[in-house]
Amino acid sequence: MDKVVITGLGTIGCFGTGRENLRAALAGSAAPALTEVDRSAGLHRDGGSRLAALARGSDLSPWVRPAAARRMSGPSKLAVAAARMATTDGGLENTEEGWDETGVVISTAFGPTDFTERLLRSIASGGPETASPSHFTESVANAPAAQIAIECQARGPNVTVTQREAGAVIALGRAAAEIAEGRARRVLSGSVEEITPLLHALLDRFGALARAAPGRSEAARPFDRRRNGMLAGEGATVVLLEAESSAVARDAQILARVRAAASGFDPSASRVGWGRGHEPLAAALLHRLARVGLAAGEIDLVVSGASGSRAGDRLEAQVLRKLFAGGPVPPVLAPKSLIGEYGGGFLGAAVLAVGGGEFGATEGFAEPDPELGLIPYAGGRLAGGRVLVSSLAAGGAAAWVVLEQP
Repeated sequence: MDKVVITGLGTIGCFGTGRENLRAALAGSAAPALTEVDRSAGLHRDGGSRLAALARGSDLSPWVRPAAARRMSGPSKLAVAAARMATTDGGLENTEEGWDETGVVISTAFGPTDFTERLLRSIASGGPETASPSHFTESVANAPAAQIAIECQARGPNVTVTQREAGAVIALGRAAAEIAEGRARRVLSGSVEEITPLLHALLDRFGALARAAPGRSEAARPFDRRRNGMLAGEGATVVLLEAESSAVARDAQILARVRAAASGFDPSASRVGWGRGHEPLAAALLHRLARVGLAAGEIDLVVSGASGSRAGDRLEAQVLRKLFAGGPVPPVLAPKSLIGEYGGGFLGAAVLAVGGGEFGATEGFAEPDPELGLIPYAGGRLAGGRVLVSSLAAGGAAAWVVLEQP
């Protein structure tokens, strides 16, 4: 079976656009801009979260045609722009190759929330007959994937994954399977999200978001003893995947090889919360690694989905400790401390980590949590190599991908 590789990366987030801006943010040489969320509607609770990692102000016109943008929701514009970036980065934007066998696999947690809110407000105030057809067609979760297919003429399999925090990694694994099993020649895969004031307020009211406390600013603090929630983030990240033989034949730059993809489920989790089932999750991952001939000790680096959630980070740490039981845990990066939860920047960080380079200290981390027994990377230069990408979700979903240098 031909190996699957990543040959292009497009990304948009609070750090700006493109992989070099993301790289600079991860290295600590350029701080991502956090934005105070509009609270004028009175939706937020007093003393709650005020900040989000928003992807506002980026010029998408080089990648999204103005005529097409007029009928797109915010997430669709972000997703199309990231997909166009990925194809350009992969050296395919100006080729004559047909795209009939190109698939699209995109994840989202909440879908186009702004258009959905507009649609429901219109119906509530004026009745069903006032509903806008354009708002309706762009209010569904699979709208961004559909718009990528239209704009890129990608007529292969088109899949949208809605598995919360684990969605981006599940989508990447599914995309690699589409190529490995011969259903697609190449696949555009990634994640997209937008954070509206209503969504931000709801996440905060459910206690999911980080908030300021006496003597402490508002920050995500993954794995820290004083963590109290995640930083909501928006944006889009899309990678271009293809068979390694195809990439070599056209002399493409290979950013990473997909060595393995695994998934699991924590039966102890509620429908909306985190569980404590680290043992079955670690067992599922170990089983998959063994199937592809990998031992935990061969992992050089972990890119963790830890986000500052008290229960989520505890489960993540327990799974990693179980995985590496009897041996040292390799350096653990927690990029969501900088770029927030959702929006796919986490996936972009994982691809960049394969190639190594400079990575800054974990934002907000100051005091180890003795319950977790895990300290994230303190900053410095890493060689890259074989990277375990770990992503657990509220509700029980879990997914992992192993990326390696070709």
